[in-house]
Amino acid sequence: MSQSTVHCLRRLVLAALFAGMAVQDAAALTLDAWKDALFAYGTVVETSDGGALRVIDYQELRDINGRDQVPERRVKSAYVSMAVKKAQQNATIDTPAGPIDVAMTGKGEGAAFSVIFIHGRGGDRRLGNNDWNFGGNFNRLKNLAVRGGGVYYAPSVPSFDDAGAARISGLILTAKALSPNAPVILACASMGSFICARVARDPAAVKSLAGMVLMGGAADGDYAKTAAFKAKLPVYFTHGDSDSVYAANDQIAVFRKLRKAGVPARFVLFQTGGHGTPVRMTDWRETLNWLFAQ
Repeated sequence: MSQSTVHCLRRLVLAALFAGMAVQDAAALTLDAWKDALFAYGTVVETSDGGALRVIDYQELRDINGRDQVPERRVKSAYVSMAVKKAQQNATIDTPAGPIDVAMTGKGEGAAFSVIFIHGRGGDRRLGNNDWNFGGNFNRLKNLAVRGGGVYYAPSVPSFDDAGAARISGLILTAKALSPNAPVILACASMGSFICARVARDPAAVKSLAGMVLMGGAADGDYAKTAAFKAKLPVYFTHGDSDSVYAANDQIAVFRKLRKAGVPARFVLFQTGGHGTPVRMTDWRETLNWLFAQ
């Protein structure tokens, strides 16, 4: 066998080895179950859009009063683990758009993934860092991040205009630079959806994102004009069907436009759920695993 043939075989073997490692790495990015019996979605009442839209049974007496030690103020201790406290800190992160205050849980560099949660009007970094409110859902997200080798950022959004969105775009770019091979997910709740809408129009930020989560947010009627739409950025929607602030049907219309255009999208609609229901009830593990798989 000639020397050139040997070298060629070696290159093929190495290429196959590296390809296998890449497949393993991609497959490995699946969050393990953690308190799923407490946080996973309940009964699916209805499905549509080829199964991409699910209506989930939601009952206030069960999902608030039955879950909380003090309704809407403190969840029962079974829903939380404070082991993550040693992995969290308040920090001011310098971004290309300027500094931003964050509550940060998990790895600062070399994270397996990054999640950035954007609060609504009247909130700050404390909202997304709250362990005991919102049914313990943010505590679960923090635990999933730490257990999965990722990082979770809950920034204080300085404003919901272009200037505020620029800081979040800067945080996205910084998170990507700190963990260049890892997906970055941007999640926006309520009025925070205005930030997602503006970030969706920023090509540099979109290039650094692997997906978005819109939780009880405002519908963006011009989303089809955004860089995110053109890039077919995956979007996961969660909404209460009795939301009196932002109508669920408006957001469902956007979801269906995305689906028709071939954009990966999923929608979870909480039956009888109100404006705050998605923050409490969104299953973070299912949501992130679906986005990671796209």
